[in-house]
Amino acid sequence: ALATLGLRDARVAAPLDGGSFSVVLIEAADRSRVVVKEASGAPPDLFAREADGLTLLRSVPAAPRAPEPLAVGATFLVLEYLEPSPRVPRAWENFAGGLAALHARIGPAFGAVADNYLGPSPQSNTTTEDGHRFFARERLAPQLAWARSQGWLSDEDVRSGERLMQRLPDLIPAQPASLIHGDLWSGNVIAGPGGALCLIDPAAHFGWAEADLAMTTLFGGFSDTFYDTYVAARPFDPGWRDRIPLYNLYHLLNHLNLFGASYR
Repeated sequence: ALATLGLRDARVAAPLDGGSFSVVLIEAADRSRVVVKEASGAPPDLFAREADGLTLLRSVPAAPRAPEPLAVGATFLVLEYLEPSPRVPRAWENFAGGLAALHARIGPAFGAVADNYLGPSPQSNTTTEDGHRFFARERLAPQLAWARSQGWLSDEDVRSGERLMQRLPDLIPAQPASLIHGDLWSGNVIAGPGGALCLIDPAAHFGWAEADLAMTTLFGGFSDTFYDTYVAARPFDPGWRDRIPLYNLYHLLNHLNLFGASYR
C-alpha cells in the first residue's frame, strides 16, 4: 500500500498514541510522512468505516481539519500526517466555530449509510427520521443488552434503561440530524499544522449536536472559551447542560462494556 502511494524505502519513524490500535509514523526516503494504523484482529470493515467517517467530516469545508485517508485494507489504514504545532492563541475559538459549521450540515435522517464503530465497539446506524427513536434503539438499547449479557447490569437495570428510553421525548427537545464526530473526547482533538485543532478517530454519523458537545465534558480537556464560542455561534435550547448525563449514558455504557466494573 505504501509503494502504491509512492512511498519508497519507508521506515517506522516513531510510534504514536493509538489507544486500542498500533499507530506509527512512517517516513519515506524523500522525507514524506504518513500515519499507519494497524490491528490484525480488527473487524474487516473497521478501517473502511473510519475512512468513510473522515471523508464525511472533510466534506464540510469550514469544519475542523481531519486527516485524509490515503489507503485502507482489512487490517490497516494509511492516513495523511497532520504534523503537530504549538496551539495558536485562538485555537479553541476557531475549533468551536468549525465544529458549529460541521453540526450545521443537516442530513435527511438520523444514522448513516453503513454501520460503523465507536472505538472497537460496533455502532448501529440504521436510519430513522425520529431522533429519540434513533438514540433509544440504535444507541442505548444495544449497549444495555450487551452489558446485561456480560453480567454488568441486572434485569432491573435494563428495565430502568427501557423506562428512560420511553421518556426521552419528554427529556430531550427535538433537534435536527446534524453531522457529528461521534466520539468527541479530548484524545480525538489534536493540535495539527499551524497550531489549529484537528479531529481524528471519528465515529461519524448524523445525530444530535448536543450529544457531540456532551461527550466533550466526559473526560475534560476543553476550555470554557470553546463552549462559549460554540453556543454563541449555534445556540441550543435552554438547559442543554442539564441534558449532558442523558447523552453520555451511551458512552458510559460503552466503557462499561469495554473496560468493566469501574464504570458501573
